[in-house]
Amino acid sequence: MARRETDPVDELVAAWRAELPEAATLELEIVKRAALLKGRIEETTQSVLGRYGLTYADFDVLTTLRRSGAPYRLKPGRLATRSSLTTGGTSNILQRLTGAGLVEREPDPTDRRSSWVRLTPEGVRLAEEITLATTEAHRDLFTGVPAATARALADLLREVLAALGDRPDPRRGHR
Repeated sequence: MARRETDPVDELVAAWRAELPEAATLELEIVKRAALLKGRIEETTQSVLGRYGLTYADFDVLTTLRRSGAPYRLKPGRLATRSSLTTGGTSNILQRLTGAGLVEREPDPTDRRSSWVRLTPEGVRLAEEITLATTEAHRDLFTGVPAATARALADLLREVLAALGDRPDPRRGHR
């Protein structure tokens, strides 16, 4: 049988097992490893976004609009739902992106109380550029992971998220 590689989480769990065995759970291993992976992904993403002077929230809005398809526009509420932002947080980001000439608001001719948020041509160009740049950076991050392992991880994460259901994220409020 092949020897299993250990990581810092194994050391953490072993320490809890010695001190407070009830805390040395499988869930602890999952949470700690997921947090470490999330940190590495965020660090990689931020290194790319920093070169463009963008925050993750800016990136989220730009890419959400771009993947919505031509004409690359959504209502503000729909934009918040499709991104990882709250409707309140989206407002400040839209002001910043509007000022940078990356998005613009258009009145909705069918509903005077509503508007559309649309990528400008420069916003489309930048959204595509940063999407490809972050994709390449993430590919580099996972270079050492065998393709079969990466595929298995993606499939297992899908299963875990499906099993958890559509629980609201307490940090973002109910959607």
